[in-house]
Order: sequence, then C-alpha cells, then structure tokens
Amino acid sequence: MKKILNSPSTVIEDYIAGLVGGTGHLSRVTGWPIVVRSASTRKSDDRVALVTGGGSGHEPAHAGYVGEGMLDAAVLGPVFTSPSVDAVYAAIHSVATAAGVVLIVKNYTGDRLNFGLAAEMARADGIRVETVVVADDAALGDVSRAGRRGLTATVLAHKIAGAAAEAGQSLDQVAAITRAFLEGAATMGVALGACVVPGAAEASFRLGPDEVEWGLGIHGEAGSERGTIVASREIAQRLVGAVVDDRGLVAGDEVVVLVNSLGSTPDLELRILHGDVLAELARRGMVVRLTWAAPFLTSLEMPGASVTVARVDDESVALLSAPARTLAFPAWTAPFDAGRATEVPAPHPVPVAEGDAEGGPEVGRMIDVIDEIARALEAAEPELTTLDREVGDGDLGINLARGAAAILAAGDTLRRASDAASALVAVSQLVRREVGGTSGPLYSILLLAMSEALQGQRRAPSPDRWAEAFAAGVARVRSVGGAAPGDSTMVDALQPASDALTRAAVDVAAAAVAAARGADATAALRPTLGRSSYVGDRALGVPDPGARAIALQFEVLARTLGC
Repeated sequence: MKKILNSPSTVIEDYIAGLVGGTGHLSRVTGWPIVVRSASTRKSDDRVALVTGGGSGHEPAHAGYVGEGMLDAAVLGPVFTSPSVDAVYAAIHSVATAAGVVLIVKNYTGDRLNFGLAAEMARADGIRVETVVVADDAALGDVSRAGRRGLTATVLAHKIAGAAAEAGQSLDQVAAITRAFLEGAATMGVALGACVVPGAAEASFRLGPDEVEWGLGIHGEAGSERGTIVASREIAQRLVGAVVDDRGLVAGDEVVVLVNSLGSTPDLELRILHGDVLAELARRGMVVRLTWAAPFLTSLEMPGASVTVARVDDESVALLSAPARTLAFPAWTAPFDAGRATEVPAPHPVPVAEGDAEGGPEVGRMIDVIDEIARALEAAEPELTTLDREVGDGDLGINLARGAAAILAAGDTLRRASDAASALVAVSQLVRREVGGTSGPLYSILLLAMSEALQGQRRAPSPDRWAEAFAAGVARVRSVGGAAPGDSTMVDALQPASDALTRAAVDVAAAAVAAARGADATAALRPTLGRSSYVGDRALGVPDPGARAIALQFEVLARTLGC
C-alpha cells in the first residue's frame, strides 16, 4: 500500500521530528522516542506528572495529548509495538516531579510488562509512581486471561487524570479518580476494512465488499465477529447496546460519549454515526453530559469507528471539561444539552405561484413532461456519475437525481402554478435549492431566463415561443457561465439544440439529434472550462457529463412530445 514515508525503518523518528518541529509546546528527549512538554510549559514540581505511551500507529494518540491539562510525556514504540522498558524509564525520569508520576497504561501484555518494570526501576530510584491500567473493551468481556484490551477510554483517562493533576490533586488522588472513572467506561468498535503496517506487504485480514469486523482492537487485528455492513443507525444500536450492557448502565444514568474514527473514516460519516449514537442513548434514557467525535485513537488508515460511553458525576464532568492545551483534544468542551434548539427558522419559504383555472391544464401538461425528464435523470444517475468520475468529481449524476426527486415530490404544487412562466420560476427555485455544484445554478438560470421570456403569456405558449424562450435561456447560461461551444461543457449540447429549435419549423427530434451529436463531439475536445478542464488531456475520449445530461433530456422531450 502506498504511504508517504521515507523508510519503514525511520517512521517513528521522522514522525517525532515533524511533530515537535511544527508544534511549539512540544519537545523530545534527546536520543529517545519520547515527546514531552517544552520548557515553557513544563509542570511545576508540586504537581503530579503523567506518562503514557504504547505502539505508534494510533495518532494523534499518544503525543497529541501532551500539553497543559493532560500529559507530560508520551513514549512511542514501533507501530503497534510496546516501547521498551528503558524508553519508559527514561520518560519517567524526564518529567518526574516531587509530587510523583502516574503511568496510564493500556491493558496489552507488552505495555503492562514494560511499563510495570520501568515503574519498579523508578521506584527504586526514589520516584513515587502509580500505575493506572485501562481495560475498557466491551467486545470480548472477560473471556481472555489477559483481561480486557485497553481502547479509546484511554483518551478520556488522560483528560481526567491531567485535569486532576493540574488542579493540584495528590498522586493517590489522581490515580484513584482515574480508576473510578474507568470502572464505568466501556468501548466497542466496528471496522469496514483493514490497515497496512508500514513495510508490510498486505493487511492482516481482508473483508469482502459488504463485510465488517465487529469488536476489534486497535492493532490492525481482526475483530471478535464478522458480519454484513448495516446502516449507521443499526451500527449505533449495536455498539451502544454492547457498551451500555457491559457497564450495567440504565435509564437516568449520566454519561459522556466519545465517537472515534479508526483512521480513515471521513467526518461526514463520523457525524452521521455520532448523531445516531446520541439518538440511541436518548432512546435508552441516558443523560449525556459531554460528547466528542473525531479521530482520537486510530489504527493507521483503518476505516471504521468505535464508541466509548462512560458513567460520570459532577466531579468527573468538571475534569473532562476543564481547559486543555494540546494538539489533539478540544481546548474546551461545551456542556451537552439534548433539549436545546438545533434549528433556526428559514428566512422565507420558497414561493410558488398558485392556481387559477385558466392556465391549469396547459401547466399540468408541461409538468407531466418535466416529470418524465426527471424520471429519466434518476434512471441515468449511474451513467452520469461514472462519466463524471472519469473527468470530474463524480457528483453530477447524484446532484441531478436529487433535483429530479425534488421536482417529482413537488408535482402537485407545481401543477397549481397560474401559467407556464410561474411554473418555470418554481422549478428554477427547486433546482437552485436542491442541485449543488455548477449545474444547479446554471439549470436554475436557464429556467429563470425561459420564464422571463414567457412572461405575460396567459395561454399555452406556441412552439415558436418555447423555442425563443429556450434560446434566451441558453444565451443567459453562456453569459453567466462564460462557456461557448468547443469548451466541452453543457453548452456544447445546449447551443446545437437551441439552433435546431429556432429554425423555420420547430423540430424537437432534430434538436435531440443535435444535442446528442454535440455531446458526443466533446469526447474529442480538450476541455478549457468546467469540471473537465482540471484534468486536461485525461478527459480526451470521454464525453462531457453535463453535455450528455442535456442530450438525455432532449431525447426524453422528443419521445414524450412525439415531434
């Protein structure tokens, strides 16, 4: 798998160099894979220091949480591999204060052994050390003699302990507060694919197109169960159900919830899951006090997410929402209020001119034709999306299908328009609102200019008036968009169609042929405007998707009108 690296053997050193070089509050310990607070942000000697770490590949954990309000040092091992005893020992000595050191350790055998031995060595040197073990895995429960794995509750443990230490709590108090919090915390995740360790030839497991892994750890390993991908709402129900049942949470319990990207899950998907998780917790009667969604503890580029839910009280909420100045955790977390207003009124409704009986039948016929075009656009979505993916951003078919669906849904309202011009204004407004990108505004302009050309036409417009209105619309599109025939845009189909319609006898079939020829001809053009112009010669051989969509609509128009 392609990765932005210099060499698999220098991944950690190169990462640390880039991290501390570009982050003012971070430094490294010379000769060791240890990230610490810079001299200007170092903790005073009367405050407990916090040290954590583990294998790399979980970024922004662990170094992303070094800073005021959270950690004092993070020890970075090789990818998915515990750091050495000596590295942990060096980290303890680098940040130890008179108040002592708390080690926060995920429950993996290597981490527990190496951090545990380093703690014993530091104690022998006279440093007071307490160890807090994170074991929040709800997927496997207690089936393994090694105990539950440490997952994303680790991040919240960093925050709880960091705020308590910053506030001046003693060594024993910081450790006790963090352990008490972790007793009510559980995590479960789902992966949509695997990750590839730098230097490895392939991933540790493979999934089919519709498969997911439930209940995985954070080291690229497979989960506890393989299943079929389901909707976000069902993912939320399963993950929330598992963690809530694992900790014995019931209606009325106050909780915090963290939705974590495993690496490559885009924010678009993560926020959908976040909303569904909050809805599921509300359905179960939980009272959410704080919530977060972001990549907090990842598995390289793994697609998927985990959900952590933890029982809280006023003290732990105050600690979790205390200020923090780190690279990866929010500086301040707002209290969550499920009852707050999440919408504001729209400035005004989209107006639609409604009915007098005089124009009704003719308007109804026009909307019938528009509906046929809309259905064809919905059916053509895969074709248009494929074309646009080759020469653009792949959204044309989806955008046009969305606009078509809006038009079909508004059919009854559109049929109440007083005349053809008013109906075109209403369709223009729907298109402008629903169709994104460049196509939405241009189609809206086309329809609006046509409606202006038909103003005052109380009776059904003649074919010549329609041809004139369409020509006015094409001229407006060219004026606003700046495209001309030969630029490989929708104009390469619009203009030939308009020219055919404005000849002596209006011939829609001839216009459809002209639009199709114009669209086909764009395959031989080097685009100079529009989405395809960004790919240059790579667009050669592919007809412009916008022009193809125009040709498709004229095909439907000719077939429906029979002329």
